[in-house]
Amino acid sequence: MSATIDAAPTTATRFHVGLHVADLTRSVRFYRTLLGTAPAKHFDDYAKFDVAVPPLVLALYPSPQQPGGALNHIGLRFPDSAALVGVQRRLEEAGIATQRQEGVECCYSRQTKFWVTDPDRTLWEIYTLHEDIDHSGFDDPPAPLEQPAQAVWQHRLTDQVPDRIPHKDNSLDEVLLEGTFNALVSPERLAKLLVDAHRALRPGGKLSIHGLVSDKPFPGTPKLPGLASMVQRVPVETEPLGLLLRAGFGGLFYEKLGDIHCFTVNGVELRELRLQGWKAGTAAPGPCAVVYKGPFEQVSCECGLVFRRAEKVTVSAMVAGWLRSGPAAEQFAFLS
Repeated sequence: MSATIDAAPTTATRFHVGLHVADLTRSVRFYRTLLGTAPAKHFDDYAKFDVAVPPLVLALYPSPQQPGGALNHIGLRFPDSAALVGVQRRLEEAGIATQRQEGVECCYSRQTKFWVTDPDRTLWEIYTLHEDIDHSGFDDPPAPLEQPAQAVWQHRLTDQVPDRIPHKDNSLDEVLLEGTFNALVSPERLAKLLVDAHRALRPGGKLSIHGLVSDKPFPGTPKLPGLASMVQRVPVETEPLGLLLRAGFGGLFYEKLGDIHCFTVNGVELRELRLQGWKAGTAAPGPCAVVYKGPFEQVSCECGLVFRRAEKVTVSAMVAGWLRSGPAAEQFAFLS
């Protein structure tokens, strides 16, 4: 694991924000440019910027999420326009677009500002105050580029597991289970949750699992350091895969199964898991002919079918739906 740690003063008062990011390397590059400094800490699974001017602690956690997360926007206030111009110039020279507004009235003040969106579409307002005014003005931050609205339900380690996901059948684009398998929940209860997630997802919808798994059964209750201290249970690495298959998910894909174990506790290796599965997409009612294009000589699926490169194989509508929805869709040609 690569890691850098630079000492930073801890006595000053700073604005602190923690963000989930889809690509940690890309986000570190963006914030290094925005803030004009390297991260104080940079690991494969965490980065922290500790900045004196402006006083800010920014923590980044790689995690699947919705673009922009739950935030409206976040911001930095600078003492004068010269400082504002310096930051904007640094971003523009790095090829990062900004949107400037001169002397706008908002939030009972007159401001000059610019807006910039980070790689995960979190909206930043960078501004300086000119004077207070006696009316609210107009404060409508420019929206990030329009994208189709996504219906997502997320469960985190600290949340209660619901008896039923509060969404209608076939209504969700994605279900995110963030640490759910590390909660003190029985495999039977998790199996019920996955079946309910399959119900709520639309055809072609995705389920994502993120958490810690072990190479063999963990003895007792784990006692782990740092953020992992909330982990109450560690499943064997094959458990999530088996439960997804039994719940009806296909196209299963390990986005990550840590090459390097995070911890060794009581002789058990713990690894980070990111696993994705798909609900079969909408397909023609009858069988479908598909051709595997490569790059391997042949591949197989959980249902026992073998796909040899350049050979036509007839599959059921359900299998065709899995193939169309999953990450290997570009490796197949669908002939009917």
